[in-house]
Amino acid sequence: MNTSTRSGFPIILSAPSGGGKTTLSREIIKLHPEIHYSISVTSRPPRECEVDGQDYHFVAVAEFERMLERDEFAEWAMVHDNYYGTPKRQIESRIDRGTDVIMDIDTAGARSIKKLYPQSAAIFVLPPSLDELARRLRGRATDSEEVIKKRLNRARLELKEIGDFDYVIVNDRFEDAVAQVRAIIEAERCRLSRYDVRRVVDLR
Repeated sequence: MNTSTRSGFPIILSAPSGGGKTTLSREIIKLHPEIHYSISVTSRPPRECEVDGQDYHFVAVAEFERMLERDEFAEWAMVHDNYYGTPKRQIESRIDRGTDVIMDIDTAGARSIKKLYPQSAAIFVLPPSLDELARRLRGRATDSEEVIKKRLNRARLELKEIGDFDYVIVNDRFEDAVAQVRAIIEAERCRLSRYDVRRVVDLR
């Protein structure tokens, strides 16, 4: 079997803020360095612990809006008064070469990516409970109580959109969640639709 003929595909991890999607994505990259991590662009200022080009690409509002005008985003949204977006070039330049691309985005962004790239594998990451989600958000100590309440209200809405996804996992024990995401990726890589069937098997 010739596995070099497989096309790349986007791997979407979506969860309410504080659900662990970014931490999961980065752990998957450590275990699978052949997967490309798509770094989002945002107009919000970096937090103290964040690094430009590693956590996000931080740009001014005017630059983000110029990128919007040039249709450079596969998906974008205004979240808590800040722009966030996923550049098309980060996805298309990789999947065209057979590289899988993982991204952590919100539910609206996940729908946009699935519409543009129907070959995507969309995974919804559930927190064990909303009480646990609230505890995690407060434990980060990066947001005010007002912002945390906004995030929790948004989480309740996002949970209603779970039916738009291909898979769901509960991020209770981190090691188990990582194993489940890896299993999903391996299964998706075996989909026959991702291969040039004429080249998969050497019939000589």
